[in-house]
Amino acid sequence: MELIAVIFGSIVLLMSGLAVAVGAYLLWSAFAMSLFRKAGVQGAWRAWVPFYSQMIFLKLGDVNPFLFLFVLVGWIDVLAPIVNLFVWVMMCLAAYRIGLKLQKESWWVVLFAIPPITFVWLGIVALDGSRWDPRVPPAAWAGNGFLADRTAWEGVPAQATAAPAAYAHAHAQPGYAPQPSPQPGYAAQPHPGAPADPLVPPRPADAPGPNRPPAASDPLAPPQPPTPPPTTPPPFDPPAPPTTPQNPPS
Repeated sequence: MELIAVIFGSIVLLMSGLAVAVGAYLLWSAFAMSLFRKAGVQGAWRAWVPFYSQMIFLKLGDVNPFLFLFVLVGWIDVLAPIVNLFVWVMMCLAAYRIGLKLQKESWWVVLFAIPPITFVWLGIVALDGSRWDPRVPPAAWAGNGFLADRTAWEGVPAQATAAPAAYAHAHAQPGYAPQPSPQPGYAAQPHPGAPADPLVPPRPADAPGPNRPPAASDPLAPPQPPTPPPTTPPPFDPPAPPTTPQNPPS
């Protein structure tokens, strides 16, 4: 009887744990699907794929999504506490960034960091009326080659803190409006560090010659009327008296 009771108790515990795991999976996937839609992720099916859903969560939080794969070695008894703590810290960092992009205060991450209340945080950010805004300052780890997100996944919008390749991939997504070209007459600013163009002195205006009229200052100005002749006659000089030849010598 004791053996039967132990076996029955083990089965009950196993079934209870399995039910909790399935319930947590369904709750996470349902809330993650709404969150992904807010963030512009294409395809709601991504939220229902184990591991992949959590990796997209990290990517939306500007954290390297491949860091979640460390959870695969969390089954080792010796490494389990350290690995699980590391993965949970990464998830909290991503939740902090996601909260900022949904106009939440920074202290909201405390709700996510407490495991029993994690689903409360996820349900609030997924179902409330907040809107996704990626124009937040770069993360403190944006320049870190290990933590920062430098991936480019089709259907998942890349954040402004991603690598140039990911940023260019984000611009190729549908709905991106390119910036208008400069207006005519716009002078492009020189690139920082580029050598400046040498100063060229202004060319002096050509003086009008006898057979060449002066150049007009404004080509669109109407032609000037001709100069009228003078109204007063020029002064008259009387002719000089004739000179007498000198007397020849005698």
